Amino acid sequence: MDDDSGAGDGVLARAMRVLECFTDDEPTLTAARLGERTGLSSSTLHRLLAQLTAFGLLTRAPGHGYTIGVRLWELGELSPLSLRLRETALPHMLRLYEATGENVHLAVLDAPSPEAAVALFVGRVTGQGSIPTLSRMGGRHPLHTTGVGKALLSTRDEAWLGRYFSVPLEPETTHSITSEPELRAELVRAQARGFATTREEMTLGNVSVAAPLSGVEGLPPIAIGTVVSLEHADERRLGGLVVQTAKDLARALRMP
Repeated sequence: MDDDSGAGDGVLARAMRVLECFTDDEPTLTAARLGERTGLSSSTLHRLLAQLTAFGLLTRAPGHGYTIGVRLWELGELSPLSLRLRETALPHMLRLYEATGENVHLAVLDAPSPEAAVALFVGRVTGQGSIPTLSRMGGRHPLHTTGVGKALLSTRDEAWLGRYFSVPLEPETTHSITSEPELRAELVRAQARGFATTREEMTLGNVSVAAPLSGVEGLPPIAIGTVVSLEHADERRLGGLVVQTAKDLARALRMP
């Protein structure tokens, strides 16, 4: 390829195009694959790869591949989502895990706009007996099919929700709620009882129960929840546990 498709982009924009190519499904990519995905010319791409590798933002992998580098992870750990939120949340997540024996998830609202909003998972505690889930730290999932996502939606105002519902909701399973009236009814129930639920809406056989935290200055909206198997789902008991955990964590985050 002789010409860059984004010749007017600055160096930082082109570097981001490279970094954003890496995904859960493709954590290791060759230069050829990066060229296909970015549309950058071979000369531009190889200069960028050399610079990103030199700064530790990318690392060479066996088989002529590249992976995300340690320096990028190190910088990410300086984010308030790590230093302030996750570090403070960990003891509370562990107590919730000890009480349930199941997956515990911590998520924030990642919303450059309501139309593009998702749940960004920033913490996870699991064990050998926990039911498998699709979530991982740093992973993004839809708001309407996850417990933490619904909990986050339950905190949004009408103007925000109006924009959110302007985009069609895609199903993750046959049980996913994609109807605006149905989902709005779910949010009303979540607001009334203090926690949200999903039943096989993200993964078949799983139930999620999650509660939002009241606003914490300097951090995006936060929710914490647990994911259990359908046959072990005592929503009332789990709801009480996640609501109390959300209150305790919000209080801890506000402490000087």
